[in-house]
Amino acid sequence: MTYDTLILGAGAAGMMCAAHCGGRVLVIDHAKAAGEKIRISGGGRCNFTNMYAEPANFLSQNPHFCKSALARYTQWDFVSLVDSYRIKWHEKTLGQLFCDNSAKDIIAMLRDLMDKAGAELWLETAVESVCQADGLLHARLVRGGKPLTVSARRVVLATGGKSIPKMGATGIAYQIAESFGLQVTETRPALVPLTFSAQPFAPISGTAIPGRVRAGSGSFDEAVLFTHRGLSGPAILQASSYWTEGDSVHLNLCPENDWMAILRQARSDTPRRQIGTALAEHLPKKLAQHLDEAWGLQDQLANTTDKRLAEVAELLADWELTPTGSEGYRTAEVTLGGIDTDELSSKTMEAKDVPGLYAIGECVDVTGWLGGYNFQWAWSSAMACARAIAASD
Repeated sequence: MTYDTLILGAGAAGMMCAAHCGGRVLVIDHAKAAGEKIRISGGGRCNFTNMYAEPANFLSQNPHFCKSALARYTQWDFVSLVDSYRIKWHEKTLGQLFCDNSAKDIIAMLRDLMDKAGAELWLETAVESVCQADGLLHARLVRGGKPLTVSARRVVLATGGKSIPKMGATGIAYQIAESFGLQVTETRPALVPLTFSAQPFAPISGTAIPGRVRAGSGSFDEAVLFTHRGLSGPAILQASSYWTEGDSVHLNLCPENDWMAILRQARSDTPRRQIGTALAEHLPKKLAQHLDEAWGLQDQLANTTDKRLAEVAELLADWELTPTGSEGYRTAEVTLGGIDTDELSSKTMEAKDVPGLYAIGECVDVTGWLGGYNFQWAWSSAMACARAIAASD
């Protein structure tokens, strides 16, 4: 069997590419259904892009690589496509766009586009390896328990990363890339909750608070959630992409508060109160109690100097914590790192030294922030690839 293009992976990037690259196209995926990560995303409503998507929202060893694809297929291009299918959507927060109804609407749209383009889809089909010979790329597959080989002029790696292995995620794209001599940068879980070995926040698990979380060069103002195992919530997930094991994270509780002014006012208004009691008026009670015990805030405000109030205010504005790890790929939304962008053309997503081999989406070393950015990278990189393929025929 010979095709013009063989696409490995029927996720967001793979289906988008298949719908637009033209020619005789085969898409394979080991799952029982296409777009499974789309289906579960955004609580089942798919945060399909972000109004504010731009290169600054993406991490990569080469921060310039994503610029071309993002500029040539923008969030508004995808919104126009969604609108053309009369899929209703809304902005939830911070530019995050969600389907009003269901993530399945996005999957149905992509499947319809694929059908109109005449692309074939083989599900429950695994890829074992890809090699190059006689001017073609040959993929060894297993379908229905039987091995077979499919040949194509081009192969597109769109199998994603290692995140959420219970849905079948593997590092197969990295293995294939390396088999062709392409470099793969270090990969690790991203957009993932952080954990602590002693489980210090178990007593306040479920408590959420507005916060500013800083890790490495990243700083994010969103909700922080205390869990049995550690820290989660949007601000923590965002910061996790900038955190490396052994480093600390800095947490500013309710960053809009002037804690020194609040504590001084409390000392003036209710001098007989303890510091921790006063904080309970501005923080969730469980969290205030936790800090009262952890930081020793039992002193009466009347007996507390400005120096001590400043120390407490500093702790509230810059609480330094050192996680022992993360929840790993099990719950990570994406994989940080991937196929080295130095190996690829930023305009076509084709491997520079392996004609006919392309890589798109999450398997490439481009990782977006939380909030629809990774889907936008899937759409943009897929379209860069598809347009290049279509233009070459």
